[in-house]
Amino acid sequence: MVDVLSDDIGRFVRAVGPNPDETLREMGDYAREEGFPYVGPEVGATLRLLARLTDAERIFEFGSGYGYSAYWMAEALPDDGEIVLTEVDEDELEMAREYMREGGYDDRARYELGDALETIDDYDGPFDVVLIDCQKHRYRDAFEAVREKLSPGGVVVADNAITAAPMDFEQLLALVEGEEPGDVDEHTQGIADYLERVTDDPDFETIALPLGEGIAISYRLE
Repeated sequence: MVDVLSDDIGRFVRAVGPNPDETLREMGDYAREEGFPYVGPEVGATLRLLARLTDAERIFEFGSGYGYSAYWMAEALPDDGEIVLTEVDEDELEMAREYMREGGYDDRARYELGDALETIDDYDGPFDVVLIDCQKHRYRDAFEAVREKLSPGGVVVADNAITAAPMDFEQLLALVEGEEPGDVDEHTQGIADYLERVTDDPDFETIALPLGEGIAISYRLE
């Protein structure tokens, strides 16, 4: 994980923010020990807050890994709420199921093995919160697939909106400022294309927050 915050500011945010429960701490330990990419507690807590602020009843994730972000958001759902986890790795999805069961959220979770961009076609809206955390060059496609299924007042959150291990931030900065930096890798280009799409959409208001590896939050106005 490439944290965009300085060490001191990161410590400050974690100190002020809510403390992860025992299961989340266990999940965080696993990610750090195994080098598994995850959003981290700062972003997790932000996702949960967004779910609370939108009075979320249904949530969809494009890429769930072993369930870290889903676990954070599940707490904000009502007892009859629903969160759809998608993952192409069966072992990771089973880990997510175990963690969600451990936290008492298994009854509000649906687990979908396979390509999230195919899975979303099987679901009708509306969704109140959508997290995009799949392959970077497919972010824009994910947005297009879920755009009409997002409720007014709902939010789409894109992880890795500022940086990630395979991305080049200097090139990304140049792209979002309208420059042409030359040979750009597909991960960096994918994020730039996504940000251009959501910021140009008149039905959405978008901001980027420097938490974790950066998140872009797009609020549906109507």
